[in-house]
Amino acid sequence: MAAPGWLPPGARAVARVVDMHTGGEPLRIVPGGLEPGPAGPTLLARRRHMGAELDHVRRLLVHEPRGHRDMYAAALVPSELPAAQLGALFLHGQGYSTMCGHAVLALGRFALDGGLVPAPSRPETAVTIHCPCGPVTAFVPWDGQRSGSRVRFHSVPAFAAAADVTVDVPGHGKVVVDIGYGGAFYAFLSAERLGLDVCSSKTQDLVDAASAVTEAVKRQFKLHHPDNEELAFLYGTILTDGKDAFSDEPTTNICVFADAQVDRSPTGSGVTARIALQYHKGLIQLNQTRTFRSSSTGSLFTGKAVKEAKCGDYNAVVVEVSGEAFYTGTATFVVEEEDPLKYGFSLK
Repeated sequence: MAAPGWLPPGARAVARVVDMHTGGEPLRIVPGGLEPGPAGPTLLARRRHMGAELDHVRRLLVHEPRGHRDMYAAALVPSELPAAQLGALFLHGQGYSTMCGHAVLALGRFALDGGLVPAPSRPETAVTIHCPCGPVTAFVPWDGQRSGSRVRFHSVPAFAAAADVTVDVPGHGKVVVDIGYGGAFYAFLSAERLGLDVCSSKTQDLVDAASAVTEAVKRQFKLHHPDNEELAFLYGTILTDGKDAFSDEPTTNICVFADAQVDRSPTGSGVTARIALQYHKGLIQLNQTRTFRSSSTGSLFTGKAVKEAKCGDYNAVVVEVSGEAFYTGTATFVVEEEDPLKYGFSLK
């Protein structure tokens, strides 16, 4: 058996990672950052630089043979915000997102267990994580030795970008969608409007329909973000069971984002945006907790609007999302320079 720390002769270690999942959605954490790291004075500038100059690192981390087409990762980078304990760039199969709720829940645990917070407090420690969309605060259980699995976070100001927008979707005709922002923009509609059932239809049918909606909205609706136009893009479509009015019963959804990736969790930033839409429509009040179920795994998040806020001219809310995150492994990734597939590949 190879000794701990052993590397194959001639291979170069390129990343040491910690793998976790939140509600079934994977997260590959690069704790030591990237070498060379993305440059720039702000986190958004480092996100741009990584996409332009270091995209091979993203492909290495999330694509096959080390990952898969639905893999997700977070690279820890410095933050320019004095209050933040860490900054994070979020990597997926197609590129880079601006917010990731399931990652924030997992990173909150890792920040405590990995020693990124010098003196955690019991029974709960607040961890400020600088995301490309802005700072979010995770609240992590701490017993003095290790973190607890159930974590919650408070979002950036979330808002309804547009309600009851009609778009023409090829193969489905005219459909009505809502568009919400929860650190990223999503289109929302009931799967029933597309002739599907979010709980029983085949996943591929849901993916195809959601992807068609995403492309239609991108073509027919111009997004705007008051803080930075770099945030103004549609990340995906979330199909729901249509149960938007307040209820103690869970509401089910599936999120299809980026290049037809399927979130295994109920989607933290999606829950944030959906709560903002429900609050905007008067369907829920402050501090009314809703439960959200993933149609793919059955995992649960909760969400509630905890206070009103503003984002430019938008009336917004800060949303609290909670879910469970767990560790699944650690690894050291290496490359051999003569490997023609060393930076990965993707199959569709």
